[in-house]
Amino acid sequence: MTSDRVRQFFVLFFVLGFFLYLFGPLIIMGLTAFNSSAFPRVTPWECFTVEWFDVLANDSRLLEGLKNSFLIGFGVVLFAVPLGLAGALMLTQVKQRVRPWYYTIVISPILVPGVVLGISTLLFWDRIGVMFGASRDSIFYNGFFLTIIGQSTFIAAYTMLVFISRLQRFDSAQEEAALDLGATHVQAFRKILLPFLKPAIASAAVLAFLASFENYNTTVFTSISTSTLTTVLASKVRYGIDPSISALAVVIVVLTVFGAAIHEVLKRREQAEAEQAGMVAAGLIKEKKVQTKWFIDPAIICILLVFIAGLGTAFFAGTVGVGECKVLVKEQKQAETAKRIQALQERTAAKKAAAAEEAETQKQEKANRTGTENFNSIFDGDNLLPQASESDSATQPRTGTENFNGIFNGGNLQPGSEVENNEKSEDGARTGTENFNGIFSSGNLSPSTTE
Repeated sequence: MTSDRVRQFFVLFFVLGFFLYLFGPLIIMGLTAFNSSAFPRVTPWECFTVEWFDVLANDSRLLEGLKNSFLIGFGVVLFAVPLGLAGALMLTQVKQRVRPWYYTIVISPILVPGVVLGISTLLFWDRIGVMFGASRDSIFYNGFFLTIIGQSTFIAAYTMLVFISRLQRFDSAQEEAALDLGATHVQAFRKILLPFLKPAIASAAVLAFLASFENYNTTVFTSISTSTLTTVLASKVRYGIDPSISALAVVIVVLTVFGAAIHEVLKRREQAEAEQAGMVAAGLIKEKKVQTKWFIDPAIICILLVFIAGLGTAFFAGTVGVGECKVLVKEQKQAETAKRIQALQERTAAKKAAAAEEAETQKQEKANRTGTENFNSIFDGDNLLPQASESDSATQPRTGTENFNGIFNGGNLQPGSEVENNEKSEDGARTGTENFNGIFSSGNLSPSTTE
């Protein structure tokens, strides 16, 4: 294997791993939308169904949040795109030394956390409402208005970046030439600059709408009682979700792919027209070829047919035989549940039998015990005899009464010297009563003498 083969293999492996990491979650979520399980999962697979799309269509709260998200998104587009365009144009007009400071100020909202923007927007407009004595039903406390304003504070900065990147390629000499020819600033902007910024305006509008549609941190504070799609989804995740969320994701992904495909077709048509216009201008061809209308373009018709065929296949596959499949799955679940219950009952019965047997054994041992084991032979007559030697005690079993040997020996009443006691303790066996020798001696009554 050559080095080129190894390099190609690793490049292919990296590309596949990257796309799998990128689209893997979407694929898994898409599959969960067609599983009849009540919880979004791929395994174990139960039945292929499209019932969760029906559940999605009947979820009024989710649809209300989706509608509000669209309305707020369009409002943000109408508010943030002009602000971003004005900021970008202003950047091109200020002096070179002021531009870094101006750029830092207008971009700073991007760096502010969304939570801070939401809370500050809510508090600011609340103070404005109090200053004007507005009621709670006024625009200062309207969830739509506050959400649009709060989101536009940082989304306008995103759109401004798009316009700045476009304006960097603009030749200001065209605008200056128009002004020299007598056009006003408004005419120069409308007929020269605005057509040049059309792609940037479209891109900024799409970016603003998507940023507003998926925003949560700012919206959760400014929406007040108005619910959006993100807030509804967050509450559903908190209290438990079903595959209708996956069905919503499938709808959004399909519409996105469908729109991207149509956009790509229309873009290629525009490029072809531009190339033909260039060839006509260069004299390579006499006139442009007349293209068909975009809605009867073969590529768009194929895309529509594939889309409709996919929807029809999924619908019929998800409705035919679903009832029988659910009944079979239910029976299998009941059988598995019965097996688990039976196994649990068997384990419980075995544990109870073992516990009962152990309790019976302990009861029998307790019945056999008299409670006097430690006092065996405590009154044995041999306890009155002196203790045997170590050699004898080593050969005889211990009875538990060794410490009592010779306790009643009469010699304990006789006095004994310390030397004798020591010799006796060294040469013979200790009786354990040496400390009592002479305890009753009459000499104990005499006064003691000093050393």
